Amino acid sequence: MNNSIFKDLKFKIFQSGNPIYFYIGINVIIYLVTAIIGLITWLGRTDLGIDTFIRNYLALPASFSALPERFYTVVTYMFFHADIFHILFNMLGLFWFGSIFMNFLKSKQFHVVFLAGGIIGGLFAVAALNIFPVFADELPQTYIIGASAAVMAIIFATATLVPNYTLMLLFFGEVKIKWIALVYFIMNFISISGGNAGGNFAHIGGGLVGFLFIKSLQNGRDWSKIFERKAKMRVVRNEKPGKKQEFKGVSQQEIDAILDKISTSGYDKLTASEKEKLFKASKD
Repeated sequence: MNNSIFKDLKFKIFQSGNPIYFYIGINVIIYLVTAIIGLITWLGRTDLGIDTFIRNYLALPASFSALPERFYTVVTYMFFHADIFHILFNMLGLFWFGSIFMNFLKSKQFHVVFLAGGIIGGLFAVAALNIFPVFADELPQTYIIGASAAVMAIIFATATLVPNYTLMLLFFGEVKIKWIALVYFIMNFISISGGNAGGNFAHIGGGLVGFLFIKSLQNGRDWSKIFERKAKMRVVRNEKPGKKQEFKGVSQQEIDAILDKISTSGYDKLTASEKEKLFKASKD
């Protein structure tokens, strides 16, 4: 039973092609691993502090001077969280709004919005913290972690794409998601003077990325197309002249049809049978 649950989770996170499960799974796995290591080191009173390690090497530093040697943190910072409520609300937002996003757009577009929102949102926060003098004294000790900017990009992209889509909220009933996004924006803006200025700037930057992505898409420019391959993928194998190519019971014609479907609709739109055929061909 437990083995079946593990296999199901493994498939959803790493093999289903659904970016929502992938990013939620990666974030949860990283959080659990770091939380367990932190608990073990705390119980053993060891000198290894996982929080200090994350802050010094994986979080996004607010100071420009630290960025050249920690340039990679513009990506790593968005996969670590401060506490259980931090990751809980981020993952709930990602699931709710990401599910709506995926009803209308493709996986590759989700990846672009999520990653671009996280990266640009983080850099937007660093730039803002360095521009305004009020934050100057705190820069060396300030760092940013969490997937909030990336999640906000998904939220704002979804709200811009289908602004009148409604969600049922406790105590409020049906609410259009454009109002939810607007409330998020206002809350983050007025909270800049609070104790999490870097996080709030990152949320705003990520939200702007999501908004601009959809506006660009509506004008006929899809940012995700920069990752499309120029040439059509094809499985090639030496064969005798006149003999139709086959891969463990899967014909070349079937493989071509599946690859064409991937190029037009994405891997996640394949049926279980088509994924199995592609897997067999790749192993041949």
